[in-house]
Amino acid sequence: MTLKEKIGQLLIAGFEGTTPPKGLLSLIKSYQLGGVILFKRNLVSPPQIAKLCDSLQKASPHVPLFISIDHEGGRVNRLPKPFTVLPSQAVIGACNSSELSYAIGEIMANELKTVGINFNFAPVLDVHTNPAKQVIGDRAFGKSAGLVSTMGLAIIASLQDNGVLACAKHFPGHGDTATDSHEELPVVNRTLDQLREVELRPFQHAMMNGLRALMTAHVKYPALDETYPATLSRKIITKLLRSSMRFDGLVLTDDLEMKAITQEYGLEDAAIKALLAGADLLLVCHREDQQVAILEAILKAVKKGLLSEKQLDTSLLRILSFKQRYMSLPKPVDLKQIKEVVGCSRHRQKVQEILVKADQTVGETAVQA
Repeated sequence: MTLKEKIGQLLIAGFEGTTPPKGLLSLIKSYQLGGVILFKRNLVSPPQIAKLCDSLQKASPHVPLFISIDHEGGRVNRLPKPFTVLPSQAVIGACNSSELSYAIGEIMANELKTVGINFNFAPVLDVHTNPAKQVIGDRAFGKSAGLVSTMGLAIIASLQDNGVLACAKHFPGHGDTATDSHEELPVVNRTLDQLREVELRPFQHAMMNGLRALMTAHVKYPALDETYPATLSRKIITKLLRSSMRFDGLVLTDDLEMKAITQEYGLEDAAIKALLAGADLLLVCHREDQQVAILEAILKAVKKGLLSEKQLDTSLLRILSFKQRYMSLPKPVDLKQIKEVVGCSRHRQKVQEILVKADQTVGETAVQA
């Protein structure tokens, strides 16, 4: 691969519209982008999504694209009807059933891969430690690190068993934040011992049992790094995550256009800092001009020796190895299969079973109290 193509593989880009815009197609061709992320703004119906994913993959003939989405269930749901409406992770956690959690991951994977989406930015492994802080709230399985570990691993295993790469988030833990990193930089003032006992446990458990990818938090943890948020911190990504916790999977940043980053750093500088910290994939969800600026800034940084091509190669090998494992060659869009799988009755029945189980569990807890 050329240097530009190696750099392109490090970027996952968002875009506007329900068909691939010319600017995105140009980036895929000139830089061989690593992938794209889909939002509600891109998605209309299952057939349209399948055709969109197909056209994106055909635009990248040499290396398959990661086609990613935030599909957690609950309030983080990008998919239109008739996709199965999934409960929040808090509802799944209330069931305290690995079997039901695995079933949710199976529904996710089957529907996503049927329309061509191969990378799911889920589950959330944050522990909801403080009920007064609702930034994560019902996106978490619950307030127990043990519960989050068990439920989260079931989702991860199910997604990956069924051919969709899972991405746990938000490392090293976003559950005790009072502010939203979309708007400003949160700070978590927990000690290292507290972080190891609670926030880090679900991630460590998942890493030891097959987790292939995780996403960093735009959150500052003074006990780990007094200067940088996790996304830009070499102390957190390389020293803690890579060396101490021995994680050798993919490390993605959360969207670099979020205000937690842009209010503190220039976007191009932040992208380079994230790579120097040890990230493999940069997520840039909105503006094409920002995506181009970041790619060009990385190219200049490598040519100036500020960022080594050897480090790029290390990330590239991780990216390509997981693409080889989870990305299949594009197949013709199968409208019949899409109709049979997306929003099917067995999926709806399983969700109803989960909702009933969650209601019973909540009721039993209230009686005991």
